[in-house]
Amino acid sequence: MRRRFYAPPDAFAPDGATVSLAREEAQHLRGVLRLKPGDEAFVFDGEGREYACLVATVAAGGRRAAGETATLEVRGRVEPQRPESPLDLTLAVALLKGEKFDLVVQKATELGVWRIVPVETKRADVRLVREESEGRKGKGSEGRDAGGRVARWRRLALEAAKQSGRARVPEVCAPVAFAELMAASTANAAAHKDAANVDEERRLFFTERGGRGLAETLREWTTRPAKLTALVGAEGGWDDEEIARASEAGWHAVTFGGRVLRAETAAVVVTGLLQHLYGDLV
Repeated sequence: MRRRFYAPPDAFAPDGATVSLAREEAQHLRGVLRLKPGDEAFVFDGEGREYACLVATVAAGGRRAAGETATLEVRGRVEPQRPESPLDLTLAVALLKGEKFDLVVQKATELGVWRIVPVETKRADVRLVREESEGRKGKGSEGRDAGGRVARWRRLALEAAKQSGRARVPEVCAPVAFAELMAASTANAAAHKDAANVDEERRLFFTERGGRGLAETLREWTTRPAKLTALVGAEGGWDDEEIARASEAGWHAVTFGGRVLRAETAAVVVTGLLQHLYGDLV
């Protein structure tokens, strides 16, 4: 099994000969795996590239490993431990209560999504505090600010990518309002309406009512999509106005037939189905 570590592209030396690990990764290398200079390790950059390396230097830090450092010698690029899905899949999910969104981020990363978009909807019970209003938040909103939650989700995505052997870490976007998401998709469709690859980009809107089955919807597609966005609703369901707006914006409404799934379950199921149909989950 590979001993894998993460370092962003800017952690590599300009000549690509060495790479420096951040404190947490360096502490894991020395304190947990107990690697020493000369030991083999692998480093991925979160953008799909992975490198075989040798530990060059390891320096222990002070209290709580505050000064932990590690430098590795890059021996060459290698194929990632697990291949990336060929499907450029975006999973847009309404904000969920408690740790449910954490679960979605972890499982969607394991299943190979390229990006995750948290969406603010009318019936969602979660409301995140925007950065510009953080100074006015009360005690009850602690931990619910957008910046803190997004930072947590990005850490979870990194951990899940490392665990599952991926060299790409999914982008976790800042929360976006439903209306903003619809407006952006409408503008994008208008900008590419005459493009040759317009049929390769598809958007699916999963709803508890007003949609058709997934198989029925996909049978109408004449080309295999290279890019897909799947939007999964809130725990309280979609508002009628949101359903109408999605239809106007050109999203394909899809239901699960007789099944009523929890939002977090639906997000994971949708990702698995689409990776099976158009990705590499076979």
